Amino acid sequence: MVKHIVMFKLANKTPENMDTLTRALKGLAGNIETLRFLEVGTDFKESDRSYDIVLTTHFDDKEGLVTYGKHKNHLPVLDLVGKLCASTVVVDYELP
Repeated sequence: MVKHIVMFKLANKTPENMDTLTRALKGLAGNIETLRFLEVGTDFKESDRSYDIVLTTHFDDKEGLVTYGKHKNHLPVLDLVGKLCASTVVVDYELP
């Protein structure tokens, strides 16, 4: 299994931007054939080190992650992230 985790820091953290991005991320569930699990969370601590939103996804293998990355339903979300976020951090790793 492959895990893909992304953290998002909004450029302008408003309730509307938080809602727009979380809805877009959650909307990926069931719409990409290689996506096995999707979870979206929002930060409640709001420290200086905190990011605003986290996405955790699971795939069967690396190829599934590659398919997800270029999928037609994922690309508009990437565009939205580019418009709303000041920064993102990503980690991808395999589990035995």
